[in-house]
Amino acid sequence: MMASALLSRRPHRPPPALALWEEVALALNRVHEICGPARRTLALRVAARAGAPLIWIAPDRGVDLPDACGMAGIMNPSEVLFVAAARTAELLWTMEEALKSGAAPVVVADLAEPPGMTPVRRLHLAAEAGAATGLSMPLGLLLTPGTGGASGIETRWHCAPAHTPGRDAWRLERLRARMLPPKVWRLEDDRLQPEGMAAQSPALHQVAPPAPACDVPRQGV
Repeated sequence: MMASALLSRRPHRPPPALALWEEVALALNRVHEICGPARRTLALRVAARAGAPLIWIAPDRGVDLPDACGMAGIMNPSEVLFVAAARTAELLWTMEEALKSGAAPVVVADLAEPPGMTPVRRLHLAAEAGAATGLSMPLGLLLTPGTGGASGIETRWHCAPAHTPGRDAWRLERLRARMLPPKVWRLEDDRLQPEGMAAQSPALHQVAPPAPACDVPRQGV
């Protein structure tokens, strides 16, 4: 009984997490989902906070990957290793092995559709195994179109462009988290603001002009 009482008094330690902005952090050694038209931009921002290298696994055809010109404003393109996979099963297997190795703090899987529960569970276990190597505390990012829908992920985020003339901005939405409610922010100049406050500015209702071809943020990827 005394041992039980002592155990209950121990302070709760939150799991390790990568802090991105106030109110936004991603648990390490876990797998998260990013969906929406600006999912690739958000993935690059996460990787830039986590540090190099970044492993980015994608299908060998039919995917518009960020180019070096667009990445340069977020992270050094030389720190990104792109890996091509012929089939979804190979892509997920490659991600599993990359997480397990602990060789990179962030591993991205650029997917055409959300994966099922079983592969996501395997990815969580692989991330935990990668942390056990002592090389890094890796997190996995599953990039999916639309509103996502992967089963068993730690969190799900939706990111979309919300640019105004002369200003780059994004609408960031937390769709799912184990311990937190859904919430929407406006991301501009690397700062978050609740969407309701940002919506008070009439400039946000204007249409942004066309973007340069190599500008990843304005491409919305």
